[in-house]
Amino acid sequence: MLTREEQERREPGILAPYAMHSAASRGRRHPEREHEFRSRYQRDRDRIVHSTAFRRMEYKTQVFVNHEGDHYRTRLTHTMEVAQISRTIARALSLNEDLVEALALGHDLGHTPFGHTGEKVLDELLRGAGDVRGFEHNAHGLRVVDVLEKRYPQFDGLNLSYELREGFAFHCTTYDNPAQAGKGGGAPRPRDPEMAVEFEHSPSLEVQVVSAADEIAYDNHDLDDGLESGLIDPGDLEELELWARASAALDAAGAGVEGRMRRAGIVRYLINLEVQDLLAETSRRISEMKLDSAEAVRAAPAPAVSFSEELAPAKKATEGFLMERLYRHWRVERMSNKARHFIESLFREFVAHPELLPPGDQARIERDGAARAAADYIAGMTDRYAQELYKQLFYPFERT
Repeated sequence: MLTREEQERREPGILAPYAMHSAASRGRRHPEREHEFRSRYQRDRDRIVHSTAFRRMEYKTQVFVNHEGDHYRTRLTHTMEVAQISRTIARALSLNEDLVEALALGHDLGHTPFGHTGEKVLDELLRGAGDVRGFEHNAHGLRVVDVLEKRYPQFDGLNLSYELREGFAFHCTTYDNPAQAGKGGGAPRPRDPEMAVEFEHSPSLEVQVVSAADEIAYDNHDLDDGLESGLIDPGDLEELELWARASAALDAAGAGVEGRMRRAGIVRYLINLEVQDLLAETSRRISEMKLDSAEAVRAAPAPAVSFSEELAPAKKATEGFLMERLYRHWRVERMSNKARHFIESLFREFVAHPELLPPGDQARIERDGAARAAADYIAGMTDRYAQELYKQLFYPFERT
């Protein structure tokens, strides 16, 4: 019988010295008895999967709102794809796969309805209401797992381990922070001031891997959805170096496929290309930086998980193409404009009339203020719930 303690004893012989070992965890905010068979990070993963916030991601926007079609990625399917890519990288680097999987599954819990548009609008509204912290989805993700989830009588939140919680503080992609474009591996410091006080170190390699895997998923799966939707013209992609390389490689292999099958083959090639580049560059940096322990990683002045300088320009060009041709496409902008209207209207109504909030959200007003309570409630909504609630509140003949 493989107990938790036996699993922990085996880890030093399986994991790299720079990996995060389960027995070395900094623990939880609220002390708990350890499980007989599951490690700390396995329990963290399970708590995330069973959370309300995780289930809601099925109906939260990745690029296309849920009602646009059944075959587009949602925030949940994107999360599953990030977890798969992350585990592949973690295994190759001999990192802690349980920790990486939990980090990947939880990395988007703080996202609002309607994707980054919802995040941007809530940030503007909170700052306009005098809350200088504004809204940032990673900081809110930490709030979700520390405060907002209600599943245990002993404490608020999920009481995740320190290593999971720091993942929310440090998670960053080029889509979150364009200044990091092409560099990969996350930011060296948390952007949220409160997080920066608590997490005064560099992130673990496991955290860095999930940020990089998130970029890989965005780069390639959003291209796939853009083509599926017809918003991206396949001919326009030939101007991209990475797409042209993948297309040529498929032809050289004599695959002879067209349409969706060709697109799937190109996307597979591109994911593999980015993963292999990341593994080679990261291995080189680990050696160059002499990272011989998890503590050495935390003390490092820069991330070790990164794409190479050779790949970076082509990767940046792909991300720029997505920004201009997909995320700013007029059809996507139309939906974003509607989303802004939904969220602004709901926020202002709840701040002006906090009695319309559910009792649990009203209970936080005295401590957090009406604006933050309204933002918490709205951020937890799915796209379709926000749309339905808008109709209930503002359409006179809709039932409430």
